[in-house]
Amino acid sequence: MKNDPTDWHRLFGLILTDFFTDSPFSVEIEKELALKEQSLDVLVLRRGPGPFAGRLPDGLDNLSAHNLITFKSHHEPLDDWALKELTGHYVNYRKQWTPWREPKLPETEFQLYGVCSRFPQNLANQLKLETVQQGVYECQRGTDRFRIIVAGQMPQEPHNAILHLFSAGIDHYEQRSHDASALMRRLFGNYKGEGIAMSYTMDDFRRDDAKKNFKLLTPEERREALRSLAPEERRKFIQGLPPEELLACVSPEQIAEHLKKLQPKRPSRKGKPRRKGRAD
Repeated sequence: MKNDPTDWHRLFGLILTDFFTDSPFSVEIEKELALKEQSLDVLVLRRGPGPFAGRLPDGLDNLSAHNLITFKSHHEPLDDWALKELTGHYVNYRKQWTPWREPKLPETEFQLYGVCSRFPQNLANQLKLETVQQGVYECQRGTDRFRIIVAGQMPQEPHNAILHLFSAGIDHYEQRSHDASALMRRLFGNYKGEGIAMSYTMDDFRRDDAKKNFKLLTPEERREALRSLAPEERRKFIQGLPPEELLACVSPEQIAEHLKKLQPKRPSRKGKPRRKGRAD
């Protein structure tokens, strides 16, 4: 029955609890499984109508409304476990987007991608990878279909430049924001690293890049950088510092001069007539 108020899931768990009484097994009902934060690598979400201006990279030409992507670098394998994780993210995400007691969004509105730097040989040993085109494959796990994109096998074409960035190539990539140059420095400066394992935005990058490079500036360059900020922004740099550290940056003469400016000015007596004494 559609409107049956019976909580069948809980009832099933309680019956199993009774069944496993005095046995080596225990039963937990409505077990919370989100104790450890799980983050999807990348979500590409369609926000409005209209086509993409330009040509999409190979393998991403079939973007849908909701596109879930797992990425693996040179040091990480794209294997069957990675696809299991992606399936779990897909299930949770689809639930979040579905209003309570409403039909789930159609599966046709979702696409699942595995993007990797090198060919996933371990995955190919476990699942059949069907070649779509050079560097692009598809595989099936149950009823879920995944598109596998191997950056290291992408044809050397301008529209694939963004994928070449993750296969030790930077040629042809056209920067689309003023942050791109610094991003390229970070990408290739840490190319052998494992990448960033958290939800990361351009604002996060700007802050991290500023922190990393500020200490490399000369004292004059630092002063110039601070002078370029509005007064309220400069104050953020020194908030929380103890007064003795702040005063250590200022000479005694400068302190005395500043205190002198803060002293209230006495009204001038210039131009005022003297009071005449009373005549005897």
